[in-house]
Amino acid sequence: MGGIFLLAAIIILLASFIQLPDFSQFHGRKIVESTKIYDRTGKILLYDIHENIKRTVITFDTISPLLKNATIAIEDATFYQHPGINIKSIIRSMRANILGGGWRQGGSTITQQVIKRTLLTSEKLITRKLKEIILSFKLENAFSKDEILGFYLNEAPYGGNIYGVYEASNAFFGKNPSDLSLVESAYLAALPNAPTYLSPYGKHKQKLEDRKNFVLKRMYILGFITNQEYEDARIKKITFLPKELHGIKAPHFVIMVKEYLTEKYGERAIQENGYTVKTTLNYDLQKRAEEVVNIFSPQVEKKFNVKNMALVAIDPQNGQLLSLIGSRNYLDVKNEGNFNVATAQRQPGSAFKPFVYSTAFMKGYTPETILFDLPTNFSTHCNSFGVSIITEIKSDKCYTPEDYDGKYRGPVSLRNSLAQSLNIPSVKLLYLAGINDSITTAQKMGITTLTEPDRYGLSLVLGGAEVSLLEITGAYGVFANDGVYNPTQFILSVQNKAGEIIEEFKESSTEVLSGQVARQITSILSDEEARAPQFGSQSALYFKDRDVAVKTGTTNDYRDVWAIGYTPNITVGMWIGNNDNTPISKNPAGRIVAPVWHAFMEEAFKLTKNERFVAPETEDVSSLPAALRGVWQSGEKDGLIVPEVHSILYWINKDNPRALLNQNPQDDAQFNLWEEPLRRWVTEKNIKEGVVPQLPNTNYSLPTFLVSGIDFIKTYPTNELLTITATSTEKFVLNRADFYINGQLIEKKTQQPFSFSFTPKNISFISKNNDLTIIGYDSNSNSNVYTGKLIVIE
Repeated sequence: MGGIFLLAAIIILLASFIQLPDFSQFHGRKIVESTKIYDRTGKILLYDIHENIKRTVITFDTISPLLKNATIAIEDATFYQHPGINIKSIIRSMRANILGGGWRQGGSTITQQVIKRTLLTSEKLITRKLKEIILSFKLENAFSKDEILGFYLNEAPYGGNIYGVYEASNAFFGKNPSDLSLVESAYLAALPNAPTYLSPYGKHKQKLEDRKNFVLKRMYILGFITNQEYEDARIKKITFLPKELHGIKAPHFVIMVKEYLTEKYGERAIQENGYTVKTTLNYDLQKRAEEVVNIFSPQVEKKFNVKNMALVAIDPQNGQLLSLIGSRNYLDVKNEGNFNVATAQRQPGSAFKPFVYSTAFMKGYTPETILFDLPTNFSTHCNSFGVSIITEIKSDKCYTPEDYDGKYRGPVSLRNSLAQSLNIPSVKLLYLAGINDSITTAQKMGITTLTEPDRYGLSLVLGGAEVSLLEITGAYGVFANDGVYNPTQFILSVQNKAGEIIEEFKESSTEVLSGQVARQITSILSDEEARAPQFGSQSALYFKDRDVAVKTGTTNDYRDVWAIGYTPNITVGMWIGNNDNTPISKNPAGRIVAPVWHAFMEEAFKLTKNERFVAPETEDVSSLPAALRGVWQSGEKDGLIVPEVHSILYWINKDNPRALLNQNPQDDAQFNLWEEPLRRWVTEKNIKEGVVPQLPNTNYSLPTFLVSGIDFIKTYPTNELLTITATSTEKFVLNRADFYINGQLIEKKTQQPFSFSFTPKNISFISKNNDLTIIGYDSNSNSNVYTGKLIVIE
């Protein structure tokens, strides 16, 4: 109580010294000196925050009681009891602000908020607070509570140029304030606290939803609504009308800028402080982007059942955002056109692969490195046939990715694998490069959304983690800029009404890749010959007279298609899909998004210099292991002899591929899963192998063994006990044998005799004609496969 009397005494004392604004100005309040947002030239006005200001004053009795109660519940529960200020709230906020080293916290009543919005500046000083308190007392003496609440509801900001409940009610819901429902009232009451941040047209719609629910909860607690009304309103869905655009250009870009300014300088500051903001937007390029999207959108929707697209263009040499389209039509409320998909998290498909390949190159792998594109299961819970070896785990949990066309190409270089966007070699490369290291690479290049590495697994390389178009386009700029990362920025300068520069663009460059690695990626992504087998010659990815690198991406479920490409001076990313995540037609990105992306690049070339890529340095690979040199078969290159065909895990240490050969490949959990399909492929293709005479080490040779116990042309009754035995030849010694029936592992034997006994009727998946497979291994995990038929009858 003593504190209250002390505060009152201080207010009375200081009131005699503080010059107060003219209270008679209250009725003539005007909003002046609004923030203006310009393009990069400073000449094209993109948006004046208070241009065409909309405010219609209405009488108190034409406002729904629901909105009045919702406002009181969230803003000032004791409004009808206090004399204009809430002493306890003021003391609490003063204590918090003093301890916090400044005047930050509120504690204002509705009366105080009316004063702040009508007569005072937005400066955060104690003297301004005292003026506010004194004027609040005067306002309470001059007007009734209902009149003051009416002032508030007619003055409250609801975002952009909308002020007062009449304009807000009509703009958002198409109805007068007297007809508002409970839910609509709660939404309107939630907005004035932060109308830009909480805008139903912005990217924080869930925050608006949370605050709306908080308003409803407060109304219930204060007895304004029943529990049933609260529960019904909390789950009721409301559709906002599309936003009216008044003199706004590049709306998604402008709203992103406005949200940034609001967060940094405060809501009132950008409304009233007269800032002049010069952005990085190239409006000529923006208009061309909008034209391309408008031309292609109808035909893309008709052909591929896709309703939306987004585009981002960035200067990789400084990180400046040149163009941004967040949707094909900002006003298309049915398809959430106001939502900025360029900042949303979506799966990038194969567009993520370059981050993994660049990680591998940093570790010492080369574009010539050979991996095998063969049917491969990567789950250690399953065998190489993709069949579970653990009873509790179903075979559909095995991970056996496929390429888009369902083909298997055998040995492929990393250059061809990335250029043709092959999945199986890319998953193998992620295993070699490491999931965590690949994520670290992407993070250093500007991707901030990769926060759950345990969830992604090896599917990360195929786009199993979500990114935003804005961030991944900026990250590709690192490849364009010889390994140097420039964070994406969209403000060139902010100037206050006194003409002072209070914020200015500053370059912030960091080298995150070596120039050699960046150029290797660029060389691959611009290699027309390397990608032609998959995309065709002179596809939409090709430009006759320009150096352009590009990567597409398609998610497995056909919900997102991407094209991200660059020259040395512009990086452009495009996304096409549906905001509601419904699938599009089953076509790759090369058919859907690439033609649109190509059309925009042609327009961008009219405004940018024709610069050439710098080629990567030619490396002497003669001392590298054969697999890194592109040699996988005897006598294929440089006279190098590889006695046998093996997966790369046989030859190298995956974490240090340029070091000594791998001494214990069988210790790697993936070794047999990669090796066994390869050995089957070697047998199927009749690949010639042999021991080099001058090499005394016979570990390179295939183990050979004999199979006995079953006559594979004989028919056996299902109740007969059968025994199959694998026996080493004199030259080679087996140390393990795996027995399969119809592709399912039946038993593993790790010591002699390598025999397996069984009665056919006891095997649930036995049929009349059965495939019997035995894989034998020697001490170095070299393997050979024996196959035969087992015929049984009842």
